[in-house]
Amino acid sequence: MRIAITGSVATDHLMTFPGLFNDSLVADQLHNVSLSFLVDDLQIRRGGVAANICFGMGVLGERPLLVAAVGHDFAEYRAWLEDHGVDCSHVHVSTTQHTARFMCTTDQEQNQIASFYPGAMGESSELHLVQISERAGAIDLVLIGADDPSAMLQHSLACKELGIAFIADPSQQLPRLDGEQVKAVVEGATYLFNNEYEATLIEQRTGWTADEVLNHVGIRVTTLGKNGVRITSRDGIDIHVPVAQEKAIKDPTGVGDAFRAGFLAGLSWKLDLERCAQIGSLLATYVIETIGTQEFSVDKDTFVRRFADAYGESAAQEIHQHIK
Repeated sequence: MRIAITGSVATDHLMTFPGLFNDSLVADQLHNVSLSFLVDDLQIRRGGVAANICFGMGVLGERPLLVAAVGHDFAEYRAWLEDHGVDCSHVHVSTTQHTARFMCTTDQEQNQIASFYPGAMGESSELHLVQISERAGAIDLVLIGADDPSAMLQHSLACKELGIAFIADPSQQLPRLDGEQVKAVVEGATYLFNNEYEATLIEQRTGWTADEVLNHVGIRVTTLGKNGVRITSRDGIDIHVPVAQEKAIKDPTGVGDAFRAGFLAGLSWKLDLERCAQIGSLLATYVIETIGTQEFSVDKDTFVRRFADAYGESAAQEIHQHIK
């Protein structure tokens, strides 16, 4: 299956606050917040939702197509992604902007406060799926991830016009999209990815109930943090998959991207939805066990053994042949 991933490519600046954000928030002063958190650590890593998802798929042996706008400082990052199986031949390289920057502080309960500077991502509308599909060959599925809002709308429309199945995954860009824009991105998606908070925000922005959302998409995949993931559909699908046990919790940044990478790999291997979500859930634990979104590696025997521990021997046998 040929899968294209659209969205951000960024450099992540990850910081750790040794306390709790909540201890510094005053309920009756939330309209007037002015806070600075003294952090213990700074890690500079590769990131961006599209690059993270592509990396995770590549680690599992897939060859995703990255569709993103990057800065003129992308050369080293490109080599890294290509070394891990990612097709970077269709990225747009800005001549004036740096690759986007993501700045995130995490407290001791894994709560996060983040800012994102788009940089070259502002040129994502220069990427046209019609032209890319002509050059790259047939594309079977497109994930429309957090990106410049105009590019997200453009990609969604292009998929509908081309008849290409797509995944709506607005995630971090939901605060920038109004109700009509959210509807335009979500309407007609084969899959909708969101976490619990984003699910509520989608419903608020669109005015749709949860059931009405399902009338506009094929399958909704909602990540529930430590409570796993729920998959629902208008046809009555209702699957819950628990998380795989992590060895340690170091940083949650990129966990959702890793889940998507594993889920998409499962789709490419033509596995059922439950198995796809299980693969995604285990890959997500690899990220939470490291600092940085692309600092993990997958050993086939270890991955399959951990998969069996989490989801059973018969489930592990199903994925064994696919893990590279």
